Parts: sequence; structure tokens; C-alpha cells
Amino acid sequence: MKLLHLSDLHIGKRVNEFSMIEDQEYILDEILTIICEEKPDAVLIAGDVYDKAVPSAEAVALFDDFLVRLSKCGTKVFVISGNHDSPERIAFGARLMCGSGVYMSPVYNKHIEPIKLQDQYGEVHIYMLPFLKPAHVRPHFPDAVIESYTDAVKVAIDSMEVDTSVRNVLITHQFVMGAERSDSEDISVGGSDQVLAYVFEPFDYVALGHLHKPQSVMRETIRYCGTPLKYSFSEVNHKKSVTVVEMQEKGTIHIRTVGLTPKRDMRVIKGRYMDLTAKSYYENLNCEDYYHITLTDEEDIPDAINKLRVIYKNCMKLDYDNKRTANNNIIDGGYEREKKTPLELVSEFYKLQNNQEISEKQKLFLEKLMETIWEGEK
Repeated sequence: MKLLHLSDLHIGKRVNEFSMIEDQEYILDEILTIICEEKPDAVLIAGDVYDKAVPSAEAVALFDDFLVRLSKCGTKVFVISGNHDSPERIAFGARLMCGSGVYMSPVYNKHIEPIKLQDQYGEVHIYMLPFLKPAHVRPHFPDAVIESYTDAVKVAIDSMEVDTSVRNVLITHQFVMGAERSDSEDISVGGSDQVLAYVFEPFDYVALGHLHKPQSVMRETIRYCGTPLKYSFSEVNHKKSVTVVEMQEKGTIHIRTVGLTPKRDMRVIKGRYMDLTAKSYYENLNCEDYYHITLTDEEDIPDAINKLRVIYKNCMKLDYDNKRTANNNIIDGGYEREKKTPLELVSEFYKLQNNQEISEKQKLFLEKLMETIWEGEK
């Protein structure tokens, strides 16, 4: 059984106010080419199909076209909703589409039945578990103690009564503890959305979505395939790919990746204005790529962003690194500050204000307060 694992398409996303729809159309065409070459038995899309719960008409049309072309290839497709998606919108038409081999996850109602596929080694059971929060699970299991994301996912999985004598695949969208985040992902308060990997023990392969860097967690077969495109400058060194999973008899799984080449890459460059605008510097660069440019000139360049866009037309971000910005702490912190959770930022602020560390009791109070506010906003 050959499976192709995708996730976090984020169709309709804007990065630094630049629409990524053209880049997404390009990369989806490239993925379709890979699918035609690999001929997988199924394509697994592990959530965050769209970047917004109410996607634009343009985004919906692009995903619709992708699904239609996939189904024409004779490949089964499994799609779950992620934290950016509306579960109701992803579920719409699911009962009709399954006749075409396209399976859309329903809104979570605790009744998750596997879709059963067959090959020469026997059955493969595919389970579809959309993005869950404790608040989604508690109403269905009033007698269970569900305080954390781990509790919620464990209760949901235990209720599936997975038959471990056959090969089982789970498609889900969660943050598994120990995985590495990127700047373009949502960060929950105090890391409260983390799920412990042991809850996935019944499954031979776990197709994860949510985190944007390709990586395995705890074991090779609990895997994030990552986004097909870079969605922040913290991802400039990521190697984007799709993951191919080949399952033989139970216990034998081979995992590999197929690289993706975007229409426009993301790049970070730094230097003096005169150096970066010299033809000898930029003639060997792809000036159509997306750029974060840091100027080291001591004096600000008037209208620098528009002047730079004459050469680097897709310059997304401009800042300065010089004595003035160093003194004002504008540069210091950068991406590292953006990676910190709200609880870490509050703790740092408390220490600056009070010249002492925040207490564990205060941390627990803040975590509960932040989580209440977070759930209320969702």
C-alpha cells in the first residue's frame, strides 16, 4: 500500500500582505505531477486545507480543481480539517464525494469508523481525526476526565477501538510534544496544545498536520510532512517535500520524501544598500523570489523599500541592523521573540517589572486564564 502524505496547504494565505495563490497553484500542479509518477493508492491531506475558516472564492476554486484532478487519477483522497479550517465547511458534501473516492472528515461526533483499503498483505484501516480541542471532546464523554489536549486525543482514540492485528493509519492535526515549530504557525498559550506521542501507539503510521517543518516525532512513523511552500522567513532553510509511505506486511514501512521546487523561493539577504543594488551582487540571484532584506547602512535610505523593489520586486520585508537599531533593541530578539509563547513573554515582562521570577502558582493561574480566553475566541 503506497500512501502520499500532504498537509497544511493553507490555500488563500497571504504572507506579509503578498497573496500566495499563484505560488499555491504552481505547487499543486507540481504535486499532481508527482502523484501521477508515484501512483499512490491514497493521498492523505492532514488538515489546514485553507488558511481561513471562511476561505475566499478563489481559494475554494483552486482546491476544488485540485480534488477533481486527483479523483480523475483514480487515487483515493482523504481530507481532514485543521485548526485553520471550518470543520463544517470541510465536511460539506462528504457523503456524496465518497462515491468518487474522496473522503472528507465529518465534524467530530465521537463516532469514527475506519475506511478499509485492501492490498496483497491484507487490510489497511484509515482513521480520520480532525483537529480537536478538549472543548470538542468533553460533550461526547461527560464521564471522562479531559483537562488537556493529550486527554482529549487519547479519549477520542480509545473510543475507536482500533484493531491492532491489522495495519492502521491515523490522519490527524495536532502539535505533538517534542516537535519543532515555525513562525508561521499558531502558538497556543503556554504550550497547552501539546499532545504526548504515546496516544498514537495503536497506529502503524500517523499522518500529522499542523507543523510546517517536515519531521518525525518519537518514532519515524509519527510524521509531519510539512507545508508544500515556505510561509515565513524562519523557514528559509527548510527542504519542502511530500512524504511517500510504502506499507508492506504489518511492521514493515518504508518512508521517503520527494522534494518540491517552488515558483518563488524565500531568501534572506543583508548588507549595505549600495552593495545589494550592485549588478555584480544580484545578477546571480533570482530576483523574482521573496526577500527579507536587512540594510546595514547607518543612515536610513529614503523610500528604500520601493527602490529595492525595482530589483527585488517581491521584497516582503525590510529592516535595518546598525548602531541605532542595536541601541533601540529593534533587531535584537527577532525570530526568537516571535517563537516564544504568550506565557513565556508574560513571564519575561513580569521579571523585568518585579526583578523576580514568576511563581508556579501564578503560572498556573495565567495558563488557565489564557486557555479560557483562547477557547472563547475560537
